[in-house]
Amino acid sequence: MMGTINLGPFVISLWLVLLTVAMFSSLAVGRWTARSWKVDIDPILWTLLVAAVLGARIVFVAKYFDGYKIAPWSIVDIRDGGFSKTAGIVLLIALGMWFAWRRKEARKSLLLAVSTGIVIWYLGMAAMTGRDTGQVRLPQVELARLDGGTVQLGALAGKPMVVNLWASWCPPCRHEMPVLREAQAQYRDIVFIFANQGEAADAVRQYLKTEQLSLDNVLLDFKLQVGRQTASMALPTTLFFNEQGILVERRIGVLSAATLAQRIESLRMPGRP
Repeated sequence: MMGTINLGPFVISLWLVLLTVAMFSSLAVGRWTARSWKVDIDPILWTLLVAAVLGARIVFVAKYFDGYKIAPWSIVDIRDGGFSKTAGIVLLIALGMWFAWRRKEARKSLLLAVSTGIVIWYLGMAAMTGRDTGQVRLPQVELARLDGGTVQLGALAGKPMVVNLWASWCPPCRHEMPVLREAQAQYRDIVFIFANQGEAADAVRQYLKTEQLSLDNVLLDFKLQVGRQTASMALPTTLFFNEQGILVERRIGVLSAATLAQRIESLRMPGRP
């Protein structure tokens, strides 16, 4: 599955795996070189890691603060994946250089450790970006309408499209539905599709009625066709297609108003594949 790894019933995002590999590779190189040069840089490396993560979150929240105004407490809920990777890397490098300047005896070990982590991160991100975008197209499948009849998913294309794969039994799916409802009303130049995965029409109607959710383009994917054809079996997954029907981004897990705004901004950028 592109973008994820399956471990039995569990689905793990590849970027989390990459972050873990980069982090522990950096620590391993740091410890190996530190032993050779008889220095201890573990506390420095952990300080750099925590500072980079916090900095990446703070910069993201500052940029997309409007998305957190309604629920300020959600700022600390990092499950939405809202991080500025560029800010995190810049802060990591800047702090690493500062520590290297202050701790001359640890300079070589520190530079090697930090460089290892950064190189692994960028190579991995480049590989994943190449695999996960530009090759997957909008599935040409027939789905059922909630109000009866069927529709070809491709017939709804022509504009940038956001396809949300969800189910009413999925707590993260339920959590992000109000955010997606507001986005559908706000971004009129983008088509939002809510492709329910595998549930009966009555169950979907009951959920929408109970939660008082009014959504356009609620479709029923009884055979999980969209998930299978896009290798997106984890729920919730949100797929972002450009006007040509090419997948340009994929979000596995819950979205906040801020992280959705970030991806909409990216989807609108000229020159996306």
